[in-house]
Order: sequence, then C-alpha cells, then structure tokens
Amino acid sequence: MLLDLDGKRAIVTGAATGIGRAIVHMLAQNGVRTAVADLDLDRARKVAEEIGGQADAYEVDVRSRASVEASFRRIEEDFGGYDILCANAGVSSMAPVETLSDEEWDFNFAVNARGVFLTNQLAIRYFLASGRQGVIVNTASLAGKVGAPYLAHYSASKFAVVGFTQALAREVADRGIRVNCVCPGFVRTSMQERELVWEAGLRGATREAVLADYVAQTPLGRLEEPEDVAKVVLFLVSELSQFITGEAINVTGGVRMD
Repeated sequence: MLLDLDGKRAIVTGAATGIGRAIVHMLAQNGVRTAVADLDLDRARKVAEEIGGQADAYEVDVRSRASVEASFRRIEEDFGGYDILCANAGVSSMAPVETLSDEEWDFNFAVNARGVFLTNQLAIRYFLASGRQGVIVNTASLAGKVGAPYLAHYSASKFAVVGFTQALAREVADRGIRVNCVCPGFVRTSMQERELVWEAGLRGATREAVLADYVAQTPLGRLEEPEDVAKVVLFLVSELSQFITGEAINVTGGVRMD
C-alpha cells in the first residue's frame, strides 16, 4: 500500500520546533509541500530552509482569528490550496490548582483549545467550499486522556481538543473529511525540558529523578522522540488511514493503552 501523498499540500502550526518540526520533515520526505506556520517566524524560516523547496514559512498566532485568517489566506494563494491541516501549536505551564492564575489558565486554553478551533474552522470552511476531502490531525496529549498533577489547566485544554476532534469528525464525515488527533506522552522536546525543571521544583526532586520517573512509566523503556509522533501523523494523513476518523490515538510507548 502507498502513502499516496505526492503533490499534496499541508499546513502545520507550531512547526518551528519539536513535534511540529518533525511533522514538517516527515511530510516533506513523502512529497508533501508544507507551510511551516509558527508565531516565531525566524525559527519557522530555518525549518523551511532545512526542507528546501518543499516548504515555506508563515507567521501565525493561533490565538487570533485575524492572524489565522490572514496566514491561511496567504498560504491558499501561494500554494494554490491545501489538503492537510496539522494543528499542532501548543503551550504548557505547571502549577498546583490552588496557585494557578487566571493568566495561565487563559493562555493554555487560548493556544491549545482556541487555536485548534480557529485553525480547524478555517480549514473546514476551505475544504467544504472547494469540495476537497481534506484531512485534519490535531495534537492533543496523554494529558488529554488522563489528568496529571500540576497540569490541570493544560489537561483541561487538551481534553477539549479530544472532544472537539470527535465532534467535528462526526459533523463532516459525510463530506469525506477526516479529523483525528494524536496524544503524545513524554516527548523529548524543549517544552518537556522546561517541564522537567518545573516539576522537579514542585516535587522537591531533581530534574534527573523526574526524567527517570517518566522513563519508568513508559513500558517501551525510553523517552518518546518527536519523530515517533510524526510517523503516526504521516499515517493519519495518508490513504492508509482512509477509514479512520474521530480517533484520539495514543502515541505514548504504552503509558496509556486505552
């Protein structure tokens, strides 16, 4: 069976680092021209340069409807349309609920949940108007399946991503549009590096002890790499998954098995 992605066009948000960067590379390796969309335009440009002619960089703030509309319109014009959206932009912070600030709660929801809503809505409008049977993959989290200490606000925003994905998948399935999400676990990224330090401070432990705990919780016995997630995303946007929609697929090395 073939991936059948040659000539496809994709938008990946949060694409300048971590999982997003890995998704861009994975798509490019399989013939997909990709818009590297990120709030940090300089880093997005560096990723596009790594890819060469298969990628272009765009600045987007997924919290802002005006920014998403402007960037998606420009991508549509530059690419002549698109077939795939990977709504990957995300943020995190850590705090006990009793000290959690309004600002932290709002920031996590603005990027993680509102950002998925806005980008998905624009993509769905485009797919419906153009008659395309597009594909959307949203990045949720292990924390969108099970709550974690110090991550109540982040977990809540990622649970929202899972619920939104399922609802949207049901709405547009009869038009041939598929919508899924991936739920990564303990991924070796700059975001995780910050979380290691935060959690160590909150637990009164060392960074190394927290890292060892992450590995100990993972049956496959190692930290997850961004490429582990990107490979699943590649499957979900390809014809190999043409009868899969509304799923929240665990990519956790066995931390979560249901």
